[in-house]
Amino acid sequence: MEYAFSDRIKNMTGNAIRDIFKLLARPEVISFAGGMPAADALPAEQIREIASQVLKDDPTGILQYGATEAYAPLRQSAAQFVKDAAKVNCSPEDLFIISGGQQGLDLACKAFLNKGDRVLVERPTYLAALQIMATYEAEVHSVNMDEEGMLLDELEEKLKIYSPKLIYTIPNFQNPTGRTASLERRRKYLELAEKYNAVIIEDDPYGLLRYEGEAVPSIKSMDTVGRVIYVTSFSKVISPGLRVGAAVAAPTLLRKMIIGKQATDVHTNSLSQAIIDKFLRLGYMPEQLAKSNKIHSERMNKMQEMIKQYFPSNVKYTRPSGGLFIWAELREDINTLDVLQKSTQRDVAFIPGSHFFAEGDGLNTMRLNFSNSSFERIEKGIKILAETIAEF
Repeated sequence: MEYAFSDRIKNMTGNAIRDIFKLLARPEVISFAGGMPAADALPAEQIREIASQVLKDDPTGILQYGATEAYAPLRQSAAQFVKDAAKVNCSPEDLFIISGGQQGLDLACKAFLNKGDRVLVERPTYLAALQIMATYEAEVHSVNMDEEGMLLDELEEKLKIYSPKLIYTIPNFQNPTGRTASLERRRKYLELAEKYNAVIIEDDPYGLLRYEGEAVPSIKSMDTVGRVIYVTSFSKVISPGLRVGAAVAAPTLLRKMIIGKQATDVHTNSLSQAIIDKFLRLGYMPEQLAKSNKIHSERMNKMQEMIKQYFPSNVKYTRPSGGLFIWAELREDINTLDVLQKSTQRDVAFIPGSHFFAEGDGLNTMRLNFSNSSFERIEKGIKILAETIAEF
């Protein structure tokens, strides 16, 4: 049968990470592809105990429908979490709970974008954000970056030319590059957004995954007029499977996003929300962060050591201070889609960098995730990748 699909779905492509996950069903595959936290960093025992207690305390209420805004106790504890993590002075009424950070991006785009509206993004940027923007048939333009964030002259030039509604940025340990925007760049982003009347989506799932150095204040912490939508998630710091995040925005904007959520999934899973709330209230987060950051930093250092040892000397790669990713740039004539085709034959997977570019270029780049592989698998996988790259 021939189906009359909508233009928006016909123009969309699948998410490369989700597609590669099908390959990862084979346990022998060494995956540097996903953005998953380390399996041994997940607080499985604490979550099991909390879930049991939640169901014991409220065996029927927690299984019923809930308010779209949030499970009320979590709205309070999440507000305190955001205050502590991002230095954002928000009350419970300034945020609502979302089904993972990605839903926050979707709801922000739903609130603002009509077909043909323009958005500025970092070059490269999170591939799922590009996918979401394509859903709303937006016109996406990218801004080149250096080690401190988006290039300000180029950002202002494109704000002048395109008059975008939204600027999308991941200022902490950016996905895919691992870069962190400097405080001065963050201030200038806000100044330029004010000057050219754009709204900033500040996507911050990685901010607490800092392994060295001092945290940089969030853009939202400097926002005095409601120009920044701050989106965070508990996926990287507690559990991605629970699908819980939070969005902070000005009241008028928050209300529009909440209406959009009502039409999407009614509310975030109540049991998951109650588990996150208890986790925060019981004071487990500091110990959890210390544990997961230790594991992840050791694996990051191991991967950097192996890249230095095995990769060709002309490969450029980032040396982040946190997050989950290392970004590598190969010789310009090498297409990492071809590298992936060969490396998967030897059971090693990664994400080719072209998926992170709005224009589809960056063919000689790759994103490597270090968090979900043991030392042994990191060494073996990087060695195989190096041998594969050497074939080109």
